[in-house]
Amino acid sequence: MFVCLFVVVFVCCSFVSKYLFVFPSQDPLDRADFNAVEYINTLFPTEQSLANIDEVVNKIRLKIRRLDDNIRTVVRGQTNVGQDGRQVKEITRDIKQLDHAKRHLTTSITTLNHLHMLAGGVDSLEAMTRKRQYGEVANLLQGVVNVLEHFQKYMGIPQIRQLSERVKAAQSELGTQILADFEEAFPSQGSKRTGGPSIVLRDACLVANVLDPRIKQEIIKKFIRQHLSEYLVLFQENQDVAWLDKIDRRYAWIKRQLVDYEEKYGRMFPEEWCMTERIAVEFCHITRTELAKLMRTRAREIEVKLLLFAIQRTTNFEGLLAKRFTGSTLRQLGALCPPETPLEPTNPFLEDESGDDNASEKDEDLDRKPKAPDNPFHGIISKCFEPHLYVYIESQDKNLGELIDRFVADFRAQGPPKSGTEEGGAVLPSCADLFVYYKKCMVQCSQLSTGEPMIALATIFQKYLREYAWKILSGNLPKTSTNSGGLTITSLLKEKEGSEVAKFTMDELCLICSVLSTAEYCLATTQQLEEKLKEKVDASLMERINLTGEMDTFSTVISNSIQLLVQDLDSACDPALTAMSKMPWQSVEHVGDQSPYVTSVIMHIKQNVPIIRDNLAATRKYFTQFCIKFTNSFIPKFINHLFRCKPISMVGAEQLLLDTHSLKTVLLDLPSIGSQVLRKAPASYTKIVVKGMTRAEMILKVVMAPHEPLVVFVDNYIKLLADGNPETFQKILDMKGLKRSEQNSMLELFRQRLPTPPSGPDSAPSLSFSAPTPEQESSRIRKLEKLIKKRIQ
Repeated sequence: MFVCLFVVVFVCCSFVSKYLFVFPSQDPLDRADFNAVEYINTLFPTEQSLANIDEVVNKIRLKIRRLDDNIRTVVRGQTNVGQDGRQVKEITRDIKQLDHAKRHLTTSITTLNHLHMLAGGVDSLEAMTRKRQYGEVANLLQGVVNVLEHFQKYMGIPQIRQLSERVKAAQSELGTQILADFEEAFPSQGSKRTGGPSIVLRDACLVANVLDPRIKQEIIKKFIRQHLSEYLVLFQENQDVAWLDKIDRRYAWIKRQLVDYEEKYGRMFPEEWCMTERIAVEFCHITRTELAKLMRTRAREIEVKLLLFAIQRTTNFEGLLAKRFTGSTLRQLGALCPPETPLEPTNPFLEDESGDDNASEKDEDLDRKPKAPDNPFHGIISKCFEPHLYVYIESQDKNLGELIDRFVADFRAQGPPKSGTEEGGAVLPSCADLFVYYKKCMVQCSQLSTGEPMIALATIFQKYLREYAWKILSGNLPKTSTNSGGLTITSLLKEKEGSEVAKFTMDELCLICSVLSTAEYCLATTQQLEEKLKEKVDASLMERINLTGEMDTFSTVISNSIQLLVQDLDSACDPALTAMSKMPWQSVEHVGDQSPYVTSVIMHIKQNVPIIRDNLAATRKYFTQFCIKFTNSFIPKFINHLFRCKPISMVGAEQLLLDTHSLKTVLLDLPSIGSQVLRKAPASYTKIVVKGMTRAEMILKVVMAPHEPLVVFVDNYIKLLADGNPETFQKILDMKGLKRSEQNSMLELFRQRLPTPPSGPDSAPSLSFSAPTPEQESSRIRKLEKLIKKRIQ
């Protein structure tokens, strides 16, 4: 019985859940988380309550029957709604039929009205055409054409097709008739214009707007041809006024003709025809063709001044057209290329000019002129001069050649820049003159053409940049002297401050610095020139502009100038180093002040370096390069001469170590020596000096160390020099003055004591040593180091 009750409750709940989906309720049976067991336990909390189980079951069954009744009612209602929907569809179907009938009736009435309008319009059109009533025809024809478009799908009907053919026939007759009227008013067979503006022709133009576009084009073509017929006669090829020197007369003639047209015929043609602009454009095309043909015939008579005059007058006229007209007819004809995006004005030669602000503003204006994207008429006539611009290029070639020759002559006449003046070490003025001239040529040529002539001009620029580099710069560098004989220690002892060794004078040093500064200026400006040329030339030709070779040429001049300065100072120090190697170092008895050769080297450094530094103040990086190159040349040479000092006593080695330290101090101060403003030397330079001179000091320390015991000496050498080359070790032994038998045994020991270098491709080329400092190191080395420290303090 209890199980039956559970089943009844469960079934009831399933019905209730569906029912509640539509009608919400607060009954526990309606809850989504309903639990049948809990609900039964609620109804029958105790066993005594089970006595009423039959009554409860009956109530639940009653509730189920009520739910069934409600469900049947809802289902019947849905069925009735479906039947009502079918009835509504039947009613609306009748309404739709009526609506279609109404729409078809309306369309029929409209079509009938259009047919009536078309038939009447065609009759009227034919009658007005015969009477040349163009004013009425213009409006009527447009209306008839618009109405006829509604009958395109009815062309299968014979009557409609007949009306369409009558309209086409009327249009054809109107076109022929209007062209005949214009031919009669403006005959094209060379006779003078007998007709003039009339209302009939003005209305005929309105009709032409509605007809086939070819009718309009034919009217325009015939009128312009007749209007410009006089121009072709006046400026025939055999006429004196046709040549370039009288090109102004061509433009004066068309100006008068345009004014005459505006006064007489301006109102005859519709404004949207742009007849004034069309006449001007056709004049430009004719003029370009005639001038091109004329210049081909008389090419030998074209001179650069005449060519530039004609181009200037032509470009001025093109600019006048741009102010007066919009260029819309050019765009319609497809004769105008898409306008380029205007480039921001930049002047790569601002550094070349020391003029005032107004001058620089004018330069910027000139730079903007060649790029004229807002002028649709740019080149419409002047393009014909481009094949003859070789005359201009040849002229510039000749002018630049003469300019370079004048620079050479001026340099010879005025001489090099004088030392101790503002000119010393400064950029040569001829350099600025050359680039100013380049700029004027570039601006002028870009106004004439931005095509192949610009490439030709760039080639000319390259040619004379190279000539300037070799004739003005490299050609005027002083020649090195090779007759500087070696000096003995006696001559060095007698050499006084300011005495001359065979080397460059102050003026020659100043000249070298001036050439270096000029080459550096040319290098930077040539790079800007290349960028500016690429801005000016057509985009398709940009890749052909390349001045890398010329920039390399100026870089070579800079390197040669620095090398000359290094060689000069290096050569001045050579006699002192030679004298050092010839001194009897074995017989030196005591350590004194620095040796005479050190004094000589320092003197030459103090003579040359301040002059070079002052003259290269504007190009500080090249002065630093000079210092680095001199140090890289002097220190290896000093060490080589050091190896030639043999044999050396202990005291001699101490003296050499003292001299080496003095030279090291001078070299560290080289960049600011003789300067009132102390400036810290670049880290890269200091590193080179410290590394090189420390090696020289280590060589002398090894020489000063006793050679016995042999193992200690060899290990000390390996620790201090870290040089595994037996030849270097042999030189050290020679400096100590050891006998050949002793050297052989020490060399064999040296080879044995060398550590095995690490294998593999990543092994370092230098050796790494970890031998301890020998306790037997000579006390004389300590004494010498104390002496050096005392001198530094």
